[in-house]
Amino acid sequence: MERILIIHKKGRPDAARLAEDLAAWLSRKGFSATARENLPDTGTFSPPSPPPMDADAVVVLGGDGTLLSVARQMGDRNIPIVGVNLGGLGFLTEISRERCFRDLDHVLSGAHEIEERMRLRVSVQRQGHEVFVQTVLNDAVINKGALARIVDLDTHIDERYLTHYRADGLIAATPTGSTAYNLSAGGPIVYPTAQAVILTPICPFTLSNRPIILPASSVIQVRLDDKAQDVTLTCDGQVGHRLAPNDAIVIAKSPHSLKLIKAPSMDYFNILRTKLKWGQSCAG
Repeated sequence: MERILIIHKKGRPDAARLAEDLAAWLSRKGFSATARENLPDTGTFSPPSPPPMDADAVVVLGGDGTLLSVARQMGDRNIPIVGVNLGGLGFLTEISRERCFRDLDHVLSGAHEIEERMRLRVSVQRQGHEVFVQTVLNDAVINKGALARIVDLDTHIDERYLTHYRADGLIAATPTGSTAYNLSAGGPIVYPTAQAVILTPICPFTLSNRPIILPASSVIQVRLDDKAQDVTLTCDGQVGHRLAPNDAIVIAKSPHSLKLIKAPSMDYFNILRTKLKWGQSCAG
């Protein structure tokens, strides 16, 4: 690694100051370092042209949401990324502000691992045309508006019929995203480097409709009926697209994984115990 790009959370003066300090520190160590503010999502039908990222590694200063945004901007680039969390402990931005310089020093000296995190390609097909496409790291969520009725979703896996969901919505999550909305909706935790897709209904009308874990090679097609109203597709909780009756949402493994740099001080199971408070007494 010689060229380091630092991307910091938009609207956070403390993140901007840390980015400047980090860039100066890296320059003193002989690296070429540049810093910039994170770009906002455009909300357009398709991903914007990826911004310039002429770097050997990207350091993200912010939270998990900032890292998800940067991951989408990276597109199909094969650049490893590491996150520094400026708030509480994150599942993706694992390095704390306090250990930032120490852990990055280890990373830059080669004392790190790179995890391959699978991503999903999510598209909307309308009347034979692809009108929306995104690559997501966490999840794609189909859900109804606050005042909408229950949504009806015909679901096929590899062109084979799975079931008809009547629910508040449906989540398609990666293992990385299994600890996000999927977990809140009663879905399973899946180890983040596993190759799988988790399909979790949100408040299903039929209580026997339970989450299912599918092979990563699966192609999932979810079709709305001709009466669907006020239904939205949301990608990584950040980019949304309004769906129309008879739209088909196609979800498949992206050919481009995300390379996530893991500092030696971080352990996934420790993060689970800390975030989910496993083993802690509930006595008040």
